[in-house]
Order: sequence, then C-alpha cells, then structure tokens
Amino acid sequence: MNDTTKNLSLWLIIAVVLLLVFNNFSVDSAPPAVSYSDFVHNVQDDKVKSVTIDGYVIHGKQQDDTSFQTIRPSVGDDPQLINQMLHHDIKIDVREPQQPSIWKSLLISAFPILLTLGVFFFFMRQMQGGAGGKGGPMSFGKSKARLLSQDQINTTLKDVAGCDDAKAEVAELVDFLRDPGKYQRLGGKIPRGILMVGPPGTGKTLLAKAIAGEAKVPFFTISGSDFVEMFVGVGASRVRDMFEQAKKSAPCIIFIDEIDAVGRARGGSMSGGGHDEREQTLNQLLVEMDGFEKNDGTIVIAATNRPDVLDKALLRPGRFDRQVTVDLPDFKGREQILNVHLAKVPCADDIDVTKLARGTPGFSGAQLANLVNEAALFAARRNLRLVGMKELDDARDKLIMGLERRSLMTDKEKFSTAYHEAGHAIVSLHVPEYDPIYKVSIMPRSGGSLGVTMFLPEEAYSESRRKMVSRICVAMGGRAAEEILHGPEGVTSGAYGDIQQITQVVYNMLSRYGLSDKLGMLLYDDPQNQYMDSQGAKRFMSEETRQLLDREARRIIDECYQETTRILIEHKDKLDLMAKALVEYETLDSDQVAEIMEGRFPSPPKSTGGGTPPNGGQVIDGTATPVNGGGDVQPPPSEPGDNVRDERSNDDPQDPRS
Repeated sequence: MNDTTKNLSLWLIIAVVLLLVFNNFSVDSAPPAVSYSDFVHNVQDDKVKSVTIDGYVIHGKQQDDTSFQTIRPSVGDDPQLINQMLHHDIKIDVREPQQPSIWKSLLISAFPILLTLGVFFFFMRQMQGGAGGKGGPMSFGKSKARLLSQDQINTTLKDVAGCDDAKAEVAELVDFLRDPGKYQRLGGKIPRGILMVGPPGTGKTLLAKAIAGEAKVPFFTISGSDFVEMFVGVGASRVRDMFEQAKKSAPCIIFIDEIDAVGRARGGSMSGGGHDEREQTLNQLLVEMDGFEKNDGTIVIAATNRPDVLDKALLRPGRFDRQVTVDLPDFKGREQILNVHLAKVPCADDIDVTKLARGTPGFSGAQLANLVNEAALFAARRNLRLVGMKELDDARDKLIMGLERRSLMTDKEKFSTAYHEAGHAIVSLHVPEYDPIYKVSIMPRSGGSLGVTMFLPEEAYSESRRKMVSRICVAMGGRAAEEILHGPEGVTSGAYGDIQQITQVVYNMLSRYGLSDKLGMLLYDDPQNQYMDSQGAKRFMSEETRQLLDREARRIIDECYQETTRILIEHKDKLDLMAKALVEYETLDSDQVAEIMEGRFPSPPKSTGGGTPPNGGQVIDGTATPVNGGGDVQPPPSEPGDNVRDERSNDDPQDPRS
C-alpha cells in the first residue's frame, strides 16, 4: 500500500468516526417546555390529548396537537397524577428508562482528548514530510536518505555517454569498491569524497548511480535541502543517522545532490554567531567525513553547479579529495548521447547522427534527450511511424529559436526582412576569413526572430583581427541592405541585435585583446568583476583614454559600414535576386545561395523544413551560438526589437557581455 492510499484510508476512517459520533449525540429539536403545575392544570381542564412518560420526562400533545414537555417529580410525590389523566381520558404511554452506556460515557469524556491528540500527531507527521513520513511522528533526527540496493540499480558506466573524461576519473573508485584490499595492501587510500561539478543536465546524478551499479554496492541518495528543517539540530542529527546507516551497509556510496544547499561557506549567518541550522548541519557533515571516527568503505559523492559558494573546509583533502568536472559534451560526446536516446525510438534510415551532433553545440545531455523526445512528438503529430531527420531538424530549431509563426509578418515586413537577411549573406561571401553559409531563412519564430542566417563555423579557440572585422561587416549587412532599399529614413529597429554584437566585438578588440595601435596592448576592462557598472566590467582607464577608446570604436565601425555598403552596392543584382528568392521560398540552403551568386534564380528547395548545419551554430539574426570551446546555446531574444540578432559568443569565455 503506497503513501497516498494510506492517507486516503486514514482520512476515510476519521470521517466515518466523526459521522457516527455526531449522529449518536445529535438530538431532535425539543418541543416547548411547560411547568409541571401548568401541566396539571391543563390535565384538569381537559386540554391534554396524550402523554408519553419517559423516565422523569413527560412528552405530550394538547387537544390542538401542539407538542410540549415537562419534568415530573417522582411517582411517590404525586400519586394522583395517573388517576387524573385516566379520569380525563388521556392516552398514556410509558417507556422503560434507559441506563446510559458505559462505552458511551467513556467516549463522551475521552473524545475531546482523542481529538486533540489526533490533531497534534497529524501536524507532527506533516512536519516530517507527510502522513507517510519515515520513522513516525517523533523521528525528526532520522535520515531521509533513500537506500537503493544492488538489485535496484541497473545503471552501469556503459549507460553513461558523453563524459568519457569524467568516467575515467571515477574508474579507480569503482575498482576500489570492488576490491578494497588491492589498494590497502600498498597503503593507498581511495578518495574519501568526490565532488562532481558541472552545468545542469550533464549527467552528474546518472554517473554517481552508474558507479554504484558498476561496483555492486548499496547506494544512499539524498538532496542537500533534505537535511535542513525548521528546528535547530535536526539537520546534524540526520547527518549522524545517515552515516550510521551507511556504516552498516559498507562498502557503499552516499550521494548528496545539490550539496550547495547545505555546504555554503560559513560566516554569513544573520545571527552573527554561526549557530544557525544550516551551519550546524555543515559542521556535522565535516566531522563525519573526516573526524576522529573512521568511515572506511563509505564514499561520499556530491553534485553541484555552484562550486564557488562551497565552504573551503568541505573541499580540503580528506573530505572531497577530488573534483570531477562533468562538462557539456563535445561533438563526440553529443554523438554518443544521441545514439543512446535514438535507440529508444523507432528511427528512419535517413537520420545522420554525426550531422545532428555537429548541429547541437552547447547542448547538455538533458537537452539532447529533450530534442529526441520533441522529434518523436513531431512524428506522432504527423501520423508517422518512424522518426526522421526532418523531425529532428524541426525539433532542434524549435528548441533554439521557438515555433514557426507563418502569419506573424505582413508582406511589407517579409520583403524588408528578405533584404535584411540577404544583406548578411551577400557580405559574408565577400569578406575574408568568414564561415560558409548553411541556411538563410525569413521564417518568423515565436522566440522573437523574424529571420535567420546560419553559418558553418570551425571549432576555433582564437580569432584573428581580420576575422573580427569581417564579423562586424557581416553583422552590419542587414542594416546596410535596409538603407539601400528604403533610404536612411526607412531603416527599421530590426538591427538591434546586430548593433549589440558589433558594440561587443569592437570594445573587446580595443579594451581586452590589444588590437589597436593607438591604445596598445593594455587591459582596460576587468572581466572578473561583473558588478561594477552597467557594462558588467570595471574599467581601468582615465577619462582621456575612455574618449580615445570611443573614438577608435567609432572609427572602426564607420570604416566597416562603408566597406559593407560598398560590397552591397557592387553586388546589388545578387542582393535583389536573393531577396526575391527568399520571398518566394522563405528558406534557402547553401546550394541555392551558390546558384544566386552565379546569377541564376535558384531552383526550388528539396525540403522547406528546418535544417541543421553539420558544424554547429553561428546564427546571424537568430539565436544559436557557435562552438567556442563548448559555447552555450543562448536563449531566444525577448525584446520586440530583438528580432534580428547575431548572438555568436565572443571567444573570451569570461566576457560578461557574451
């Protein structure tokens, strides 16, 4: 019987008992009472029709059928009453007096006490995590850790994909749990604790469970927030109880998820004395992991995505000796993860896992699992029996950019967006060191994008000055095309995202990368301090240098815009042809773009569905980012003017504006 059934049964029993009690003690509405003397006078005046004698209570009806009741004295006090009533032809009915039940009397006296105790125990159980809480109503100090036995853990390291480096780190831990004597004979000590660090969704919990499944040992799992309750000392007691249970099951693994909930650095308590519940719990955890008592055979694995907030004492050798970084998967890792999840759905023969893996840079394992699930939902809505590449492409585009919204734009906006996207594409084909085009589209998305130009960037970790200047020119291509089409007064707010990217690239070139002859190789921004001003970085410069930096930024932007405009005017025929093709087909692939650059109107596309670039992600006016040492996928734009953006992240991973 599960907890829900137990709770329902308990409430049903309580309801039945209360119903019986109230029904038993409920009384009918009493008729009006009259004095005994008035009753006697009414009998003498022939006003009484019938009476019922129930002990000392007389219930009666008058001649007009009006009910009444009165209390009589004992029979010895008024022996003539019965004779008088018989003389006046009054119908008399006598009931046998009923003695009150002993059980009824006990229930009447005990019911308030039982009700009070029931309410008390109910709230005690609620504070312990529900009516079905572990250990009964007084078990505050009992651990909430769930024990998974060897038979319950079917996960092994073979089921974990995309984190080969992390798996190699924990391989010796598995070997130790299988054969502890192998290390103890040589005096070696296995790490007491392992801290898994990484972004959400990268498989930290799965890896910990796989370690236990591979080593065939019991697995205790608990969340960091489960230690802390409203009463001081409960968390510390639960830590002690958890380690006592673990000792009985050694060798075993204790897995603490989100340990930052209880392991934050001490000293920030509002009480000033450091005696709050969380700090006491942390102190007890420190003692249990490396105190006077040995916990041989008990290994603690914890997971967090905030290692920077953990207490230093928790991270020292002897406690969490080793940190294992479970990072976002690279290309090979994404391919392995996709193979694992695609094996669970019926797949068509046209699926190219390699192409799909290259097209999902920055995706975590959880996001890749969600992508496959979305593709399966697409196939079900289309009444397909198999999941094909088109469904996976559509699912990827939905996750990155949002749903398609074909009715979002008017014909005028569609025409203007076509020129904007064509401007990006044309410029990218005529600047040095730029990435090849993968797809150009004017399909509006629910994420706020009205158009997108996708490229195939190489996985590079650095960028030349020439490449950065080319990025600026390509980002300006949309605004320059609008100005050529409509004139200076007809440009739209669609270039907001492009301007944002241009500003970021230019100021990084000048203030961080030392790519200016006038400013030299000096660091004018501190990317570590992200809370000093609105730009997210502290600036080390005088006012004169700041003005020089702004003038240099303006000069570079003006020169790039002039070059961009020159390219578009020189290739105006190709610009017009590509815009016309975009209005016609809405999406152009690389082959169609090549036909346009040869001066021919492109042939119809093979598929108008969303596509996935085989090498990932630069998006002009879209929302995806490239792989820059494992760059993340940025969220869709949220502002109304943010419909055309280049969100390709900067190579500097600490850039607060990236």
